[in-house]
Amino acid sequence: MEDIMRSMLPGAPWLLAHKSMLPTNKPVKVALYGKDYVLWKDRNNNVQALPNVCSHMGAMLSAGWCEAQEDGSSKVVCPFHALEFDTEGCTVLPGSGKRTKPLLEPLNLIIQDDFIWSYGEHEPQIEIPDIMDKITANYEFVGATANTSVATSLLSMLLNNHDYNHQNGTHRDLFRIEEVQFEKFTDRGHYSEALFKTPTASPTLSEVIRNPAVLALPKVIEAHLENHFPSLVILHAESPIATMAQCHFFVPEADDRTRTYILLFAKSKSVIFRLMKKTFLNLGKTVVAQDIDILTRLYADCPKKIKLNNEVGMDWVSRNFKNWPSIVEPNLSL
Repeated sequence: MEDIMRSMLPGAPWLLAHKSMLPTNKPVKVALYGKDYVLWKDRNNNVQALPNVCSHMGAMLSAGWCEAQEDGSSKVVCPFHALEFDTEGCTVLPGSGKRTKPLLEPLNLIIQDDFIWSYGEHEPQIEIPDIMDKITANYEFVGATANTSVATSLLSMLLNNHDYNHQNGTHRDLFRIEEVQFEKFTDRGHYSEALFKTPTASPTLSEVIRNPAVLALPKVIEAHLENHFPSLVILHAESPIATMAQCHFFVPEADDRTRTYILLFAKSKSVIFRLMKKTFLNLGKTVVAQDIDILTRLYADCPKKIKLNNEVGMDWVSRNFKNWPSIVEPNLSL
């Protein structure tokens, strides 16, 4: 059990959701470290979280509904017998009129503006990165997309997202990448940056029809990746119509299941971008779908007998994963 828990990096901060991902007064199920929770947002824009199990007969609270209160707060209601649980995990038994003692332990949330972070039930080992504060101060929030639970381990998910060679394989049908021209990798422990260029072939008509956002991509994509181990990868990208920060988040739901999603932020350069917001969100959704497709087609126990150039990002992930939460040399900067 200890090895299984360690594979999910206890003590790391995980962004469970952006508030925009939670409809008002509608319970949503999230998983973290092998446990299910119910999240809900009330009319006051406050977010609460409880274990996703009714203390009576085990029904999923996320399958129920929210009962709004006069002060704007709300309770989550069990779909089986309509027991209402408040933010402290207490309920009132029918006919008694009395509030019970706490029956469910609330999940500790750290709310920073619209960002909902949690360490689960573990002691913090590293601080929440402050990069999202900087991004919201300088970019407009476009939206969330590609919120998907994937049957893969956290390590496999992270290795894939730091594999700079997979662009011209996994994402060939989307970007028609001809090669990866790696330029620089900067290693600062649990933080790193990678810069590389990817010349692309011109999209075909069918590809444009399928995803018009490819027309806004430059002939040579200049990728700047900012990595915050273990929960966040930010793609800083320029297009003729916008400067974008595409934030990829990862949440370990269980030892063999990881959730990922994207929050997109941008500085618009043209009114055209505002008309294409949904198209760019769909572009990110397609990227994640292609990553998921390949992750579900891997033999995880296959011994690795070949090492490609530019695997420094994967080496950075492996080193931090193996030594978590310590930071161990060597420095991998190139």
